[in-house]
Amino acid sequence: MRIRASVAVVSGALALSALAVPAAQADGGYGDTKITKVVVDGDNKVSIGTSAAKTFKVSVTATDNSGIKGADSFDLFGPDNGIESTGKPTCTVVNATTSTCTASVTIDPRVDYLTNKNAGTWYVSAWIDAKDGDFIWTEKAASFSFQRAAKLNTNAAPEPVTKGKTLTVTGALTRANWESLKYGGYGSQAVKLQFRKKSSSSYTTLKTVTADSKGNLKTTTTAKEDGYFRFSFAGNSTTAAVSATGDYVDVK
Repeated sequence: MRIRASVAVVSGALALSALAVPAAQADGGYGDTKITKVVVDGDNKVSIGTSAAKTFKVSVTATDNSGIKGADSFDLFGPDNGIESTGKPTCTVVNATTSTCTASVTIDPRVDYLTNKNAGTWYVSAWIDAKDGDFIWTEKAASFSFQRAAKLNTNAAPEPVTKGKTLTVTGALTRANWESLKYGGYGSQAVKLQFRKKSSSSYTTLKTVTADSKGNLKTTTTAKEDGYFRFSFAGNSTTAAVSATGDYVDVK
């Protein structure tokens, strides 16, 4: 895979991405420079849909007794030999010995060469230079999930319903197909049916339902009180977590 994503440092200066091949040399370094933290898109999960560009930040925190001088472009690589280089990172001083270096990358499924095989565990390669000439280079400084975005809906019927009667709850789980730029059914996945009381702000899980081969969901439950029903999918390494909008049911 070759992603033609446009990239930029956090300051906003746009630049064309560099297309690279995975680095051949082994991890290495000199002196006491250490990478202490890597964060990708806030939670180390990047979800890409089918119709809009996604911009996310890559931040690497490093320390050295002399302080951090700067960082080379970070390489992001994963399944199907995909690799993307970020723009030149901007380093922000945390204290005398520590800095956080951040760059951003934009991926657009409409123009970039994404295939469904690209979804999965990706890695960040980082080279950090210290002020005293020390440095560290790590091919897999951290991992993150590069995921196909997902959609989920819920419908509970009949509405309204008599207390103690049976409700039928249906829905469908779909996920982005980066090759067709459409969403398709995501079958045979475990999805939770959840309920939130009208007076509550949190959902509780009632049961787990398995989607059919086309991603369709159907189950029943007993109507007990007014509230919202929804399906919720926990996600996995290739597909993002998603919860449907709650469907309100008036119980008479």
